Amino acid sequence: MIAYIRGEIADITEGSVVLDVNGIGYRVFVSGREQQVLPNIGRKVKLHTYFHVKEDGMQLYGFQSKDDLEMFSMLLGVSGIGPKAALGILSVFSADDLRFAVLSEDAKTIAKAPGIGTKTAKKLILELKDKLSLEDAFEKKLQHEGENPSKTMTDARQEAVEALTALGYSASDALRAVKQAEVTEDMDTEAILKAALKKMI
Repeated sequence: MIAYIRGEIADITEGSVVLDVNGIGYRVFVSGREQQVLPNIGRKVKLHTYFHVKEDGMQLYGFQSKDDLEMFSMLLGVSGIGPKAALGILSVFSADDLRFAVLSEDAKTIAKAPGIGTKTAKKLILELKDKLSLEDAFEKKLQHEGENPSKTMTDARQEAVEALTALGYSASDALRAVKQAEVTEDMDTEAILKAALKKMI
């Protein structure tokens, strides 16, 4: 219903921000991570919003990144996870880190989020892993780092990352190792894998 709000920050409280839009103050709930990167009071900001309607009221949840908003919406689709729990998860994890944790089925890491136990973390993985792809996760992570995915993630590199995750490394560690390895254009997947494994030690 409300896709985004652009306004001046009038107040910041724990877990929410008040945006002044033409004299009307909108309270928007934000994650802890989001709150840390918000501009100061008096500055303007644009928040992509999720409009949540429940029996006893209506609430707005806001994110500076569309990616975080999409991940928030995805989390709400998991049975047993409401807006408060979804915000708690996004206070601990970026959308990128959460995608990799789900794809590598790392329930232990996800369970570190407030109010999320191991059982809920496993349910979250089960319900979300088919909606995510490793390739898409890599592309988005590279885009967020300001790189061109087509230039930085060749097929051989991507295969090396997938091989490392198959060996039991987390997807984020695998991606980091491949990026740190000194890769030349003539290296095949096996050579990249060997170079990346040295970075894992």
